[in-house]
Amino acid sequence: MDNFGFIHGELDIKILILFILRRLPAPVEPQTLLELCACDTGIGYFDYSECLAHLVETGHVDETAEGKYLITDKGVRNGETAESSLPYSVRAKAEGLTAPVAEAMRRNSMILTSHEPLPDGCTVSLSLSDGKGEILSMHILAVDSAQAETIEKVFRRNAESIYGKVIEILSEQ
Repeated sequence: MDNFGFIHGELDIKILILFILRRLPAPVEPQTLLELCACDTGIGYFDYSECLAHLVETGHVDETAEGKYLITDKGVRNGETAESSLPYSVRAKAEGLTAPVAEAMRRNSMILTSHEPLPDGCTVSLSLSDGKGEILSMHILAVDSAQAETIEKVFRRNAESIYGKVIEILSEQ
């Protein structure tokens, strides 16, 4: 079957992978990276997999212990130099797809949650950063691990509005 996308060669696929990874602020799941690279219909799964493996072998991309991928300094240098060779339409589409993923990664890195079992429940630790420093930190006692996990999930989903409500309540006169 013919590929109708703009990306066909191994070098173009590698440049696209580096292009996308350069725009992500944290290591990315393999499935997410694959979805972002599929912005061009000329890329097949097996070609993509081989190119990614080769980029890892050559030190352009690192694979973390969790199986996520991130670009190395070598990958940044080489990708920056070569990315203008990608067709503009592919770069624009890749940037459009990558931007919300990058924003979600940035937000996720600013919200920290954990819990620690105690004899009579769990201590849940929640914190929110603004990228410069911690702006909210609290410890809450939960009945059990299930409630602690629920609290963590709700805080992660609503951290900014929780922060706003805490400030509102504490600022009332």
